[in-house]
Amino acid sequence: MGSLSCLLFFIIIILPTITASTILFQGSIGSHQKKEGGTIPSSNPFLNYLPLKLLMFGLLHPLSLFQLKRYLPGKLYDLNSSKYGNQDELKALIKALHDKGIQSVADIDINHRTAAKQDGRGIWCIFEGGTDDARLDWGPSFICGDDVTYSDGKGNPDSGEGYPPAPDIDHVNPQVQQELSDWMNWLKTEIGFNGWRFDFVKGYAPQYTKVYMEKTNTTFAVGENWNTDRQAVRDWVNAAGGTVTAFDFATKGELQDAVQGQLSKLKDSNGGPPGLIGIMPGNAVTFIDNHDTGSTQKIWPFPSDKVMQGYAYILTHPGIPSIFYDHFFDWSLKGEISKLTMIRIRNGIKASSTVRILASDPDLYVAAIDDKVIAKIGPRYDVGNLVPKNFRLATSGNDYAVWEKQ
Repeated sequence: MGSLSCLLFFIIIILPTITASTILFQGSIGSHQKKEGGTIPSSNPFLNYLPLKLLMFGLLHPLSLFQLKRYLPGKLYDLNSSKYGNQDELKALIKALHDKGIQSVADIDINHRTAAKQDGRGIWCIFEGGTDDARLDWGPSFICGDDVTYSDGKGNPDSGEGYPPAPDIDHVNPQVQQELSDWMNWLKTEIGFNGWRFDFVKGYAPQYTKVYMEKTNTTFAVGENWNTDRQAVRDWVNAAGGTVTAFDFATKGELQDAVQGQLSKLKDSNGGPPGLIGIMPGNAVTFIDNHDTGSTQKIWPFPSDKVMQGYAYILTHPGIPSIFYDHFFDWSLKGEISKLTMIRIRNGIKASSTVRILASDPDLYVAAIDDKVIAKIGPRYDVGNLVPKNFRLATSGNDYAVWEKQ
């Protein structure tokens, strides 16, 4: 779940279809802009680095109100109250993305909201939408009835996990579904967004994610379901309609354990990858770290000296791989990651690509992807005869190497 006040994602594709080679780029703009000072202008330096002239998708956070350094959205239509910029600047940035062939995807945090006013009980439970009319102007009956801190008991029970810092919104309520969908469609038509990242989807039942997907007809969406049980995440994707993707926490967990002398963990009992990419690759978004697991929070960081082994894995394997802003820019890994990115694009590796695992020993992992690319990670240098003579070395680094078929 997000705790900083602005996120940025890119999804890079080489064809105008989400089924082509796809790469996500993620960074917490709030923390980076704090260091650099100021808002997020359309001339932000990250826009100037594109490895190729590619079609892309990008994601920004549209929310206006944050407290306690957490995602606490309030007046959803008001995009002029953020210290990170205003509505016009956001639209200018999105236009700059579009001008570079980048479609923008909004970070959608709809599990909970912060109230604008207190009711007669002195409880903060009167919401304002940020417009002159009544859109998203809700009272305590729009809060889950079992959220006893804020609710008046008239709402439906929470369909997911609770979120103590703010009132949990009743997604069973048809008015909630419609007005949130209207707001999301406004983000598309007025602001320019093209798709969604659903934050903290465990906070409400997956059938409501399906409702928002259907009512907004988005090109791309990914859900943050923090769960290392890949079967549970697959069940969530299916219950949410089957078109939404999910961050692959299972692959992250297995991979960061594997690179610490347990590379045999990268092969499951069926001979395939152990994460969500092993059972539902087309709906899996793989990543090494994000604004929660790494960066300044470090809730569950990838071993810092093994990060490039991680990228050698996810950038050559199925799923939609995610590149972390910190690694790319702050850690000076731009060159190495870019080479792996170009190998993926050049060979047409995509979310549904096939994997043939050639070795999975504690100190060596080797796999062929689409029989076009062979990836190796681990400290063992000698790979024997696992790499055919018609493959040439494309790139290598500390304990990783990638070959391409000639």
